[in-house]
Amino acid sequence: MRRQKRDMTARAYERGYQAGVSGRSSESCPHTTEQQRINWITGWREGHADQLDGLIGVSGVHRLRMQ
Repeated sequence: MRRQKRDMTARAYERGYQAGVSGRSSESCPHTTEQQRINWITGWREGHADQLDGLIGVSGVHRLRMQ
């Protein structure tokens, strides 16, 4: 059986979070649709804040899975 694709907005958030934690710029958002771009930027902001707070590595991944 085929697996269903994940929700694209949730995927955009997760990818944005990962980009923020890894230190990438918010200008590197790959999405063009408004809703996906908003979710990517939201994830990036939270990931960037976690990076600044020192929640990188396992702590950051755990926080991403909780949301």
